[in-house]
Amino acid sequence: MSSASARPEGLSAYIAVTAAYWAFMLTDGALRMLVLLHFHALGFSPVQLAYLFVFYEIAGMVTNLAAGWISARFGLTSTLYAGLGIQVLALLALTQLDPNWAIGASVAFVMMVQGASGVAKDLAKMSSKSAVKILAPAEGDGLFRWVAMLTGSKNAVKGIGFLLGAAMLATFGFTTAVLGMAAVLFVILVAVLTAMPTGLPKGRKGAKFSEVFSKSANVNWLSLARVFLFGARDVWFVVGIPIYFYAVLSDGSEAGNRAAFFLIGTFMALWIILYGAVQATAPRLLRAKTRDESQLIGAARGWAWALALVPAALAAAAGAASGPQTWLTLTLIAGLLVFGGIFAINSALHSYLILAFTKAERVTMDVGFYYMANAGGRLAGTVLSGLTYQVGGLTLMLATAAVMVAASAIASGRLSSEHKVAGTV
Repeated sequence: MSSASARPEGLSAYIAVTAAYWAFMLTDGALRMLVLLHFHALGFSPVQLAYLFVFYEIAGMVTNLAAGWISARFGLTSTLYAGLGIQVLALLALTQLDPNWAIGASVAFVMMVQGASGVAKDLAKMSSKSAVKILAPAEGDGLFRWVAMLTGSKNAVKGIGFLLGAAMLATFGFTTAVLGMAAVLFVILVAVLTAMPTGLPKGRKGAKFSEVFSKSANVNWLSLARVFLFGARDVWFVVGIPIYFYAVLSDGSEAGNRAAFFLIGTFMALWIILYGAVQATAPRLLRAKTRDESQLIGAARGWAWALALVPAALAAAAGAASGPQTWLTLTLIAGLLVFGGIFAINSALHSYLILAFTKAERVTMDVGFYYMANAGGRLAGTVLSGLTYQVGGLTLMLATAAVMVAASAIASGRLSSEHKVAGTV
């Protein structure tokens, strides 16, 4: 892939992978909002809502380890196609949910379906992120630019999915919305299967499963930092903040619920879109073209400490308020948007560094391990989101996020620039 003649072919494969990943993440974002708002309206508690997403994250941890080996053994396109196909099946299965089931049965069923969706998401994500290492230009900040563009655009699309999910729930209802998404994603899968350009590795027969566990100290410390970073986001993002906004915005009537769905979906969508936009521009914001690996490692540490200040300040504001108040809601909106911008820079640095630290021949292994850690952080954040909000409200939830970001900054402090600069590995 380093030759001039191979580059156009690599670019075509990158575009195809990115388009497939966009389609997947649009349905992933919409499905999360559909499930959260639909089951909250049915009377599920914050902890029960968190349970709905637990298997999604557990499945992600297992999947990323296995997917790294599967891609190394059978090729990157195999895991990408599998991710799209499993998501279609998961969406179809969710339409079989019977509203007359007991809450326990409904929770168990949705947990299993969300588990399948988690498998699908991480197969697609690992394939797409690993492809960047293979296909990106080797010169200058090409790797950082390509991975930032893929990740940033993906999150912008997922943000649109949040808005789409809330709008479809309010307009068409749960089952129709899910069926529509399944149909669109199936069409995308067929298109990718028939038109995927060449340029991605086909796999190697000698790949061993034991290789997924990295011996690189940098990969391991970065993965630990990722656990705490994404745990800190999902502590408030998954359950707590949407439920707080629902309590503030809805009067309990059907019309009030619809209005709340639109407003919550709009905020979550805007947050994700802002996050994606900042991610996509992170190489320029950080002047990555003129900075070496050691400087970018230092930046990861500094930006993590800056991020920790935001939930700490919001926790203090929530503690000073006596229940939901207009000034508190406005402060949360502004503070969480600031959190999104700083979080995006942290996430973009992590996404670049994992590819800089790994080597091309084991990229799927290291990326799989890293995203296993990512899923572990999301799992912890998901469980803590419902638990901390139910036990201690906004204050405990946001304070927990601040502690987790601080832990991520400490782990980032253990990274070293012992590897070659990205693009030369």
